[in-house]
Amino acid sequence: MSLNQLQEDVDAWVKTIGVRYFSELTNLGILMEEVGEVARIMTRRYGDQSFKENEKNDLGDELADVLFVLTCIANQTGVDLTESMRRNLEKKTLRDTNRHRNNPKLHSS
Repeated sequence: MSLNQLQEDVDAWVKTIGVRYFSELTNLGILMEEVGEVARIMTRRYGDQSFKENEKNDLGDELADVLFVLTCIANQTGVDLTESMRRNLEKKTLRDTNRHRNNPKLHSS
């Protein structure tokens, strides 16, 4: 699925199943909640904490929740994610062409 298709699919879902978009500020709060759920799973899976019994730990599902809310925010604020990602990768490429290659921290074991 392309980013353009994702934006179209999320928009159709919101307008049919979801009735309408939540406000931008509400979606920002929801995004923070979803990112927190990703952080919880990451700290338990890759950090020092352990999962509680019967605790949800589907990282893919939580990342999809983050992507869904990000897409909602993009849709309701008129951001074309395809174009924005293209420009962002171009910016990173120009800025970081040699930066990471020349970072000794990335080459040590």
